Amino acid sequence: MVVAIRRMEPAELARLGEIDRSEHVTSEYRWRNGALETHAVDVRVPPWAPSGDHEHTVASRVAAWTPWLDHGGTLLGAFDGDALVGIAIYRPRIAPATANLALLHVSRSHRRRGVGARLAEEVARLAHEGGARRLYVSATPSVSTVEFYRRCGFEPTGEPDPALFALEPEDIHMVRELDANASPNRAP
Repeated sequence: MVVAIRRMEPAELARLGEIDRSEHVTSEYRWRNGALETHAVDVRVPPWAPSGDHEHTVASRVAAWTPWLDHGGTLLGAFDGDALVGIAIYRPRIAPATANLALLHVSRSHRRRGVGARLAEEVARLAHEGGARRLYVSATPSVSTVEFYRRCGFEPTGEPDPALFALEPEDIHMVRELDANASPNRAP
């Protein structure tokens, strides 16, 4: 499998529907008293809905995420041939010296193959080049997602970004320190 990472045009965000976001989550984290606590859940995350009146349709996500691109964000795609198999949005500044990995999704068929790690590293590279000292992510609380970000160098923070925390209080808010004197590349 050869997957290429490239910048995408904002109009390509509608290709999000090509990504199979489905998964069965059986364990989630909660951030309590400065520590991660695990608890059992039984959540079946469906694929993106092509239409409908809920937040997990392609149209609703495009509408929600396009402003990030309109205000300086960068859309990245991971492609296996012509197929979009991963997507990320980088926001260069959410606070002084802090950039944001605003979203990252990898198709079910391409998970655990390094695609997500490559997208996260490309965002870290962009953040580093842009002068950020920290990269912030609001991670879905599933254990697999949080552990993925930990392997990418992120750690939970007890000082979440107030605006992002207000939007996603159940997420695990995480920060990756970017060394100002070195390349941000790390082995996942």
